[in-house]
Amino acid sequence: MRFHCLAVPHTISNSDYVACAYTQKVVKFCKMMKQRGHYIIHYGHEDSVVECDENVSVVSKETFNELYGNDNYKHKFFEYDTKNSVYQEFHKNAIEEVGKRKEKNDFLLAFWGYGVKDVCDAHSDMICVEPGIGYTSAPFCKWAVFESYALLHSQMGIQKVSRCNPEWYWSVIPNYFDIDDFEYSSEKEDYFLFVGRVYDGKGIHIAIQVTKQIGAKLLVCGQNSLKDCGYTETPDHVTEIGYVGKEKRKELMSKAKGAFIASLYTEPFGGVQIEMLLSGTPTITTDWGAFTENNIHGITGYRCRTFEHFCWAAKNIENISPENCRNFGLNFTLDKVGKMYEEYFKSVLDVFETKDGWYRLNDDRQELNYLTKNLNISIP
Repeated sequence: MRFHCLAVPHTISNSDYVACAYTQKVVKFCKMMKQRGHYIIHYGHEDSVVECDENVSVVSKETFNELYGNDNYKHKFFEYDTKNSVYQEFHKNAIEEVGKRKEKNDFLLAFWGYGVKDVCDAHSDMICVEPGIGYTSAPFCKWAVFESYALLHSQMGIQKVSRCNPEWYWSVIPNYFDIDDFEYSSEKEDYFLFVGRVYDGKGIHIAIQVTKQIGAKLLVCGQNSLKDCGYTETPDHVTEIGYVGKEKRKELMSKAKGAFIASLYTEPFGGVQIEMLLSGTPTITTDWGAFTENNIHGITGYRCRTFEHFCWAAKNIENISPENCRNFGLNFTLDKVGKMYEEYFKSVLDVFETKDGWYRLNDDRQELNYLTKNLNISIP
């Protein structure tokens, strides 16, 4: 299969932008599917570092640097405007370059959804797919892959409970991770960890209040600062580290005895939760969204609804096996999730390449990859 991968225009597809989940989806998807023998064409910034067959520059350094040529993203949340000069240049050049390369039944992948819709609209003869929906806008493509069932069901809405009009090609495939980016350790140090956007929506105040209540240390990493959250000074038991790159993240995640990911909204996925598990670190989360799928209560961590729950979870974090965390995290590797994507794309191709379409039967079918998680865990 041939995949045309549209990058996130306001970032660069490399490991420096580890805080942007969508950017990392692009980088990891290219590696995942190229390793599986597919033809990959990436469209993005000229400094992108991706594993692909063609790396096509559609945004120049000059244009990019005029708006984003600093390290503000390491301190503040990402800012973008789909009408600015970077997006305009990206759209114009990507439309032209895709046109030069596309072949019949190629896939055009919109990782950034509506941010690259103009490119998809210009190539409506291609198979346009939104391959990793974690955003709240409804998909504009017929072919759509959501990060979690929580988000899929939210997008369907309550009306789908009483109406029989399914979206057969709205699928769920979880986010995917390169295990080389993480280091497993069963030996933990005496601190809890928060990694992510530092604001109330991610539950930073819960992490601070709980660790203060039980007398524990908390390390805080990510964009923004506690001052931006209304704290006049950093609490004594908290250490602010700021934005951390790939290697520092790997070290901190592997040694933490537990991690707080207490999102107050319906979390579409929460990739850092899986990153913690791959490091052997238990997670303490809220009890909704994708956490209900990916944080197995009492096995990989705890899901909480009250302050008492959070405090109890933190005080009992040593009862969670780092090995169980790691083993469950291995369900989200490039190899395992790559099979899920292959299955999905093949089913979509059936619509274009066979007269049977949805009714296509594959005589060599051995398993349904999206149903086969290897839960190599033990219950205490």
